[in-house]
Amino acid sequence: MFRRLSRMFRSFFGFFISVAENPELILEQNIRDMNDQVPRMNESIAMVKANVTLLEREEAKYKTDMAELVSKVKASIQAGRDDLAGSFATRLEQTRGALARTQGQLTTARAAFDKAMAVKQAFLREKERKTQEALNAIRDYRRGQWEKKVADSMEQFQVAGVSETHDEMVRKIEEMTAVNEARMEMAMGNVDQQAVKIDEEAEKLRAGELVKQFKMEMGLAPQPSAGSAEKTIGGKEAQPTE
Repeated sequence: MFRRLSRMFRSFFGFFISVAENPELILEQNIRDMNDQVPRMNESIAMVKANVTLLEREEAKYKTDMAELVSKVKASIQAGRDDLAGSFATRLEQTRGALARTQGQLTTARAAFDKAMAVKQAFLREKERKTQEALNAIRDYRRGQWEKKVADSMEQFQVAGVSETHDEMVRKIEEMTAVNEARMEMAMGNVDQQAVKIDEEAEKLRAGELVKQFKMEMGLAPQPSAGSAEKTIGGKEAQPTE
């Protein structure tokens, strides 16, 4: 009992494994997985691009602030307010340092964005190649499965179909034909050939007599001697002439 249950479970597991290892299903799932990676990749690249945009805006702001601070420093010096000029100059120096850091980060962010786009293009080319390769393999697999079904059907057809009964039916017809021919020969052998010939001769004589009677009535043949009873085709006696 335990062995039977074990065989049953093994057969179930084998069936599910064979279904799971179906090449067509696996390749189709691979295509879906590659397609699903594209949105995630686009999302990551969008985040990198957003960082570049923010740094570009920050760089522009620092440049604007620096231009304003330079103007204020000059205006303070012209107004004789060195104290204010020194304060604006300090802020200008800090802004210049922040701008330098932002520009360094922006350079790194732009390089990261360019690299991400290059990786995306490479991935898309590889995805296209693998997708086409998978589709070709799926078509080959389906054609192979169809050819396998056709071959199986033809094998069954040859074994259990027409091929199995064709020769047998031909042989039976030949046997029946031979039996009927033999019976015909036996039946013909039982017929009295001499009697058949006598009947044929009698039929010919009767036909000759009928033709002779027609000729006499038409005046194409001499009449029989006087006193003899003549008969016509209808079997009536001839009327005497006056």
